[in-house]
Amino acid sequence: MPETKTAKKLTGGIITIIILVICLCITTFALVYTSVSVENNRFHTGEVKINLNDGKPVIREHEFRFEPGMTVVKSFFVENDSTWDVYYRLYLDNVSGGLADVLTVTVKDGDKVLCTGTAGQLTRENVTAAEDILPVGQRRNLTVTFHYPENSGNESENLDLLFTLCAEATQTKNNPNKLFQ
Repeated sequence: MPETKTAKKLTGGIITIIILVICLCITTFALVYTSVSVENNRFHTGEVKINLNDGKPVIREHEFRFEPGMTVVKSFFVENDSTWDVYYRLYLDNVSGGLADVLTVTVKDGDKVLCTGTAGQLTRENVTAAEDILPVGQRRNLTVTFHYPENSGNESENLDLLFTLCAEATQTKNNPNKLFQ
């Protein structure tokens, strides 16, 4: 009789192991199937597009002949034509000429200064994003001020300044640090 008890225990143990193996297989299959087969996932790509003054220059070549103490204020706009809210920054590119380190340039959104410095300082590497977000379809009316310091000496006479005003934008979604690519 002791052998039958042992045989029953052994049979019960084997059946338990078989049931556990079957449960493990079913659970593994269910887990793999649900992680591999998820329906209706859609990925959408967005477009980041910024309109800077409809492509028109803010200040035209030979529009002004700057002299010490002179200040010129020009209006322009930046508009978000993207599919998502953006962070934006304005900077000067292709800066050349002797006035690059003389004229002070200040870009403002109302009373809020977005950036200020000499034309040579306001490069892409030195300018940060505006503090506020530019929502989809929104437009910011901005001003840029050019100031020729009164204390500039004669060495800055007959010099010029050439530059390209640029706007750059990056999406706000998943970008809390306002990183530009």
